[in-house]
Amino acid sequence: MTRARELAELAASYDSGNLFGMKNRIINGAMVIDQRNAGASVNAADAFTLDRWLAGSNPSAKYTVQRSSTAPSGFINSLFCTSSSAYSAGSADYFFLRQIIEGLNITDLAWGTASASAITLSFWVRSSITGTYAMSLQNSAQDRSYVSTYTINSANTWEQKTITIPGDTSGTWLTTNGTGIRLHFDLGSGSNWNTTANAWQATAAFRTSGSANWIGTNGATFYITGVQLEKGSTATSFDYRPYGTELMLCQRYYYKVNSEGAGSDYAVGWVNSTTLARVTLFFPASMRIAPTALEQSGTAGDYSVRTSGNTNTTCSAVPVFWASSKNSATTDLTVTSGLTAGQGANLRPVNTSAYLAWSAEL
Repeated sequence: MTRARELAELAASYDSGNLFGMKNRIINGAMVIDQRNAGASVNAADAFTLDRWLAGSNPSAKYTVQRSSTAPSGFINSLFCTSSSAYSAGSADYFFLRQIIEGLNITDLAWGTASASAITLSFWVRSSITGTYAMSLQNSAQDRSYVSTYTINSANTWEQKTITIPGDTSGTWLTTNGTGIRLHFDLGSGSNWNTTANAWQATAAFRTSGSANWIGTNGATFYITGVQLEKGSTATSFDYRPYGTELMLCQRYYYKVNSEGAGSDYAVGWVNSTTLARVTLFFPASMRIAPTALEQSGTAGDYSVRTSGNTNTTCSAVPVFWASSKNSATTDLTVTSGLTAGQGANLRPVNTSAYLAWSAEL
């Protein structure tokens, strides 16, 4: 980078209010965090894949998603999609990648007012299918949207794209811990989602009629990384945050604790009865909302209760959600017999398959 470009980016960041704080409103834009799947391939099924990235698919299982080490210079990971068949999308079908930005992280944009600020989206993309692709922004109510297009010129080649979008002076844009901005990258959705490009619309559209039908080619590939959404009309260099910082930003929305093998404890608590223990785990980051459910391996034998006297009793049922706050979660553990009420208790994994996870996703 030349000194002139460095100074230009610094000036642009200062003018846009990006010199300090969270310049990039996208979390995990470099695709390095994958708490759920640790790089494994998963079917797209309207579910989160890499942290903060949802793979929209209706019908489901028409493409797969995983973290990849294929990346442009300056990055080590990308989000990698592979089409599972030559699917012909129906008018109401949809296929997209989405990240929702929390309202608290867009307060300075002043969208929905006369002072609305422009934003600039930049990213690196690579696909086996060339052509015109669509991205879009929507509000929480999905009654305001803006669609823009970008072109993949060369197959299987990393290309950087930059799109500047004027701020929306209409509509309602939440500045709470709810949905602020929905960002979509379309992969070949049906015609119900078409609109014209480069104008704010009172609709939930997220593509154009001329957008690429990526989902229609069996084995088609699509990679994306370096996704940055920033205030202002100029794209600046990617906002690299320390890995630990990026991980904690992700853990506001999803936290998974994996087993490190027998002997590692998850949580501590007490014994309620001969068959029930209750333990509490404290989250490393305050979550967006208090989680309302617990994810686990689905197998009781992956977990045990450790009590006084170094006694380990394998669970007879999977751990069950009992209560939570934004900062902690309490879990019930059931065994067949043998516990002593009043003793201390730890939740301990029996093997490396065990895990516990909580979601506060938007």
